[in-house]
Amino acid sequence: MLKKFRIPMLAMFLATYIVLFMSFPAVAGLIQSIPSSVEMADKGRGAEIDKVQKVLEMQMVTDKLQAYGLSADEVKAKLQSMSDEQLHLMAQASDRVLAGGDGVGFVIGILIIVILVILIMKLMDKKIIVK
Repeated sequence: MLKKFRIPMLAMFLATYIVLFMSFPAVAGLIQSIPSSVEMADKGRGAEIDKVQKVLEMQMVTDKLQAYGLSADEVKAKLQSMSDEQLHLMAQASDRVLAGGDGVGFVIGILIIVILVILIMKLMDKKIIVK
């Protein structure tokens, strides 16, 4: 009777071993695009330079650069001499700076929500009592 189950048990063990220990996860990802022409590459470089310059025009960044002893002309000269990879890294870092904002939008949003709550309470003839 053991001989009848030997081959199916071996097949089941082998299948389990292959599934658990021999399977490899599939890896997928996006590759970086390559511009098809020199004009397209220059447009991309120009857009990244504009993005970095927009961040450099912020008062906080300008003050920090002046604290390190760099003038605006030196920064612009260095920006023009950067390689495409360095410029791309700077543009990515400037995205994070621009996304942060200065907190004014957050304060305005909170004020709008408070005004809407007060308006809805007044329309429902409810009294707002602050003690």
